[in-house]
Amino acid sequence: MGRGKFKFGKMGEKIVISLADCFQGYHFLNPDSIDRLEQISQKLVCKRNSVLIRQDKIQKDIYFLASGLARVYYETADRQITLDFVSPGGTLISMNSYVHDTPGYENIDLLEDSIVYQIDQKQLFALYESDIAIANWGRKMAELEFIKAEQRTMSKLFNTAQERYAELLEKYPQYIQRIKLGYIASYLGVSQVTLSRIRANIL
Repeated sequence: MGRGKFKFGKMGEKIVISLADCFQGYHFLNPDSIDRLEQISQKLVCKRNSVLIRQDKIQKDIYFLASGLARVYYETADRQITLDFVSPGGTLISMNSYVHDTPGYENIDLLEDSIVYQIDQKQLFALYESDIAIANWGRKMAELEFIKAEQRTMSKLFNTAQERYAELLEKYPQYIQRIKLGYIASYLGVSQVTLSRIRANIL
């Protein structure tokens, strides 16, 4: 569902991550293979609140986040449960659709105006057949996405909400300023009142 860390310039200015850097964040690729991937990529400038991936639908596109911020969440009849956040350099993907060609369980929306690169899955799989370097890159991408999902599950099972909040602050200190507290509370599985207490304790 996504990798990547925030990168900021002076005065907190956001930096746009190149598509090549998004690719290289998973596994080394030679210039020719990067060029082949870039040829099947489409740059999109998307508005805040755009939903790129919807649950219960087969998702045929993969997105790489060049700038902005995204949220991964599951929606029930009465609430939304935040699963993860994705920052620049990360990938927005439905793993069920990618691996099994079946509907996914997640929604992915943009929390702010963003730049993303879109790749059609069919074209990507065709490159896997013709370029072994890209095939190895795709394998590594899938492996790391599964590892990230496993780490998120283990953290939720064995760490307290305060420990998970501290992890969030350590990895992405700008999250507090850029994400609604309700989304963070949902990610931690606590109420906003409890989140306020956790924040006070950490401060």
